[in-house]
Amino acid sequence: MKLPVIKHLTQFIEENDEDYVVETIETLEALTEVSSLKDEELDVIGELISNMYGAIEVNKMIKEGMPKKEAVNSFMQRVLGSIDK
Repeated sequence: MKLPVIKHLTQFIEENDEDYVVETIETLEALTEVSSLKDEELDVIGELISNMYGAIEVNKMIKEGMPKKEAVNSFMQRVLGSIDK
């Protein structure tokens, strides 16, 4: 996951609508079923999908009242904590 990408997507969600990101995730997930995709291409699609899900999660925390900076930091700490385990 890339923090700058998650921040940018979170800003996009705030300015537009979360539905755009959800629909993009669905489209990218459908693309993963193309049998001719190379592993590297699937890795890129997977990274994009995980960043989008991260932005949705951050946006959820913001909607629940957490300040944006704190929401981003909290999310990244959870991600790093799950990697360490």
